[in-house]
Amino acid sequence: MNANEVIANRANELLGSPLGIKKPVHPNDHVNLGQSSNDVFPTAIHIAVRLQLNGLVERLRQLHKSLGQKSEEFKEVIKIGRTHLQDAVPMTLGQEFSGYASQMEHAIRRIEKTFGDMEELALGGTAIGTGLNSHPEFASRVIARIREQTEIPFRGAENRFEALANRDALVEVMGALNTLAVSLMKISNDLRLLSSGPQTGLGEITLPALQPGSSIMPGKVNPVIAEMVMQVAAQVMGNHLAVTIGGQNAPLELNMMMPMTAHNVLFSVQILTSGIHLLTEKCITGIEANAAKCEDWVEKSLALVTPLVRRIGYDKAAQIAQKAFRERKTIREIVLAEGILTAKEADELLDPRNMLFAEPGS
Repeated sequence: MNANEVIANRANELLGSPLGIKKPVHPNDHVNLGQSSNDVFPTAIHIAVRLQLNGLVERLRQLHKSLGQKSEEFKEVIKIGRTHLQDAVPMTLGQEFSGYASQMEHAIRRIEKTFGDMEELALGGTAIGTGLNSHPEFASRVIARIREQTEIPFRGAENRFEALANRDALVEVMGALNTLAVSLMKISNDLRLLSSGPQTGLGEITLPALQPGSSIMPGKVNPVIAEMVMQVAAQVMGNHLAVTIGGQNAPLELNMMMPMTAHNVLFSVQILTSGIHLLTEKCITGIEANAAKCEDWVEKSLALVTPLVRRIGYDKAAQIAQKAFRERKTIREIVLAEGILTAKEADELLDPRNMLFAEPGS
């Protein structure tokens, strides 16, 4: 109503009438003709969110590309894999980053799958979906103009009663954003772990030094971008719960939590878009691999005993791993000392490069 009155006043002013009167343009009879806040508001929300998602997807494509480039750059860097934060079998750093790139590829697909429902507009339903007091061609004509100006294939809702009473499409979008937030939290946490130390942690990668030096420890470099993204992700996860609750509160013919729902979805898109841009530009593109450190961890890992299982059995292999751990020796040193493998056999069987691409079922 406030918008209608402002528009009517401005129109009357341009037509030479004083402010405050409702002639010749009336806020309800003319400006609001064929409309209700009940159909205009959800229409505006869908348009706003759908437009903002374009920017988010573009930033995701850039992040996906950057992670893919790092995957290619690190394809020869052999490192130890880890499960439950314990040593696992070898892999390449490139393979690890390919997983991150794939997460972003999946995130793009999930978000784009929501576009169809977001492009349905409630306009023309007026108060409860019946279209009372609206010209039969009003919605189709206006939506055609919206489609033309945005270059997005907006269309009238399949069912205007659903379009007014429910905000399920926004809940769906928020679900995709929540999944993206989970992925970003995992990736950011991994980057912190992989770059930890650098002397007493894993130290397998080096993140760009964005804020070198702490308030008390000179030279300390914190993973500030990764930690910023983790906070963005946490906020989005909280917003997801709020939007879920908002979607439930649609008694009978109208959802009455649209303001809160719209705010949380748009805010989530905004901070994800900004956070992903900074993650790409200020962190991912500048990551460097510490190949020597990766190689050192591989050589020390007890997981190199895994290929021996097919030669000597699980129990004997486990004994070798336990002995190597007790004596602070490598698997290679133990099998050579006990004559289990010749030097040539050890070079072949314990070469981590031969453990990277096992055939399915092997």
